[in-house]
Amino acid sequence: METQYTIPKELKSAIDGKCPRCRTGNMFAGPLFSFKSKRMLDRCPACDLKFEKEPGYFYVAMYVSYALSVGELIAACVGTYLLTGNLENPWLYVIVALAVTLIMAPFNNRYSRIILLYWMTPMFRFNPKIYAQVKEE
Repeated sequence: METQYTIPKELKSAIDGKCPRCRTGNMFAGPLFSFKSKRMLDRCPACDLKFEKEPGYFYVAMYVSYALSVGELIAACVGTYLLTGNLENPWLYVIVALAVTLIMAPFNNRYSRIILLYWMTPMFRFNPKIYAQVKEE
């Protein structure tokens, strides 16, 4: 008897913070905006994939986080200008930039690592055989 599984989509699995290899195990200990959200698990609870393939691997995620931050700050400052029409007060933009940076820090921390694992590391590609094996257990 053959079992058919619906394989989760890559983007949905990435948004949910699932393992890139099996798309079932969680990568983080808690939800996005919680005190446990920064803690990333060492291994996937479903397929036992080690997320940090070598010491210092997640330093690359800092560059991804930087790119996310730049995009968010540009969007926030353009949005501030469109809402207020104020170009004369630099303190308005400084306050908005600091607020956006602080509010988006958990998002950037989590999703910079997810982007690194899903789309910038070829060895962590989805494996349908492992997915089927995890689903059968």
